[in-house]
Amino acid sequence: MASRPLNDDEVLSEMNKMLAFIKQEALEKAREIKVKADEEFAIEKAKLVKQEQQAIDAQYEKKRKGAEVAQKIAQSTLTNKSRLKLLQQREEHLQDLFQTAREAIDALAKDEARYVQFLEGVIVQGLLALLEPEATVHARQKDVEIAQRAVDSAAKQYTEISGRTVKVSVKGSLSDDIAGGVKLVSGTDRITLDNTLDERLRLLEDRMLPEIRMDLFGSNPNRKFYT
Repeated sequence: MASRPLNDDEVLSEMNKMLAFIKQEALEKAREIKVKADEEFAIEKAKLVKQEQQAIDAQYEKKRKGAEVAQKIAQSTLTNKSRLKLLQQREEHLQDLFQTAREAIDALAKDEARYVQFLEGVIVQGLLALLEPEATVHARQKDVEIAQRAVDSAAKQYTEISGRTVKVSVKGSLSDDIAGGVKLVSGTDRITLDNTLDERLRLLEDRMLPEIRMDLFGSNPNRKFYT
């Protein structure tokens, strides 16, 4: 059967159907685009939020570490100041002890009887160390007379101990600024023994300082050796 041409109403009806179909397809496509756009927006938003959160976390961590470092520095500085203050106080205490010792040797040099006895002892020690037929005793100018008395007695003691004789001269060549004592020089001028009170005190300080520190303040865990 041959198809007949569409009349105007039928043409209009078909066109309306086509328009409705196109409109429906457009709406569906628009919905798909919107859904996809919403999904992409949500993903991008989540990504941005995550990046921002990471940046905030990184900044907080940086500040936290900075605060920890600052706190450690402050604690270290305070500890060092406390340690230095303690060391200073200990050193002052030790110096007070040594000052007391210096005052004691000053008092010894002013007590003639004790001072002569001391000079005799150190001169005998010196002569026995030198074991030479001649020696010179150097003393303070103001001690020359006392030193001569001590030398006379010391020479006799030296002979009794060693069986040797010795000729000893006395010179007032030492400064009156020192605390006292004598220096012995061998007859050949090659050997000098320093038995001044100042030198003996210095040697005593050097030798006894570790022991005094131990007695006063106890052991120091930061020191491996005590010399």
